[in-house]
Amino acid sequence: MSGRGTPSLGALRERVELKQTAQAIDDAGGHTDSFTSLGMVWAEVKTASGTLDLSGDARNSKISHAIILRFRNDLKPGDRVIYRDEELEVISAQDLNGRAAYLKVLCTQLKIVG
Repeated sequence: MSGRGTPSLGALRERVELKQTAQAIDDAGGHTDSFTSLGMVWAEVKTASGTLDLSGDARNSKISHAIILRFRNDLKPGDRVIYRDEELEVISAQDLNGRAAYLKVLCTQLKIVG
């Protein structure tokens, strides 16, 4: 990233798919989540951190990602980003530099590893 808070030229070179969540009420009074594709976009994807959690008999791997893409206002927490066939959950989406040019999306990926 350059010093002005924007990605360097050519930094958005990964293809990701954005999916928006929608909740539908079921017959039992609960809800089910479904995801609608918002399309494929160019992005810069960086792995921020990773942890291994031992919970009961299961081991969970949690990986955090920071994704930069062109600004849009239709992503919110709970939506999904598909990156290299992996599903990442959106934790937050915020204007990168206050100019509505780029969006910084923080995501987490949770996997049961054993």
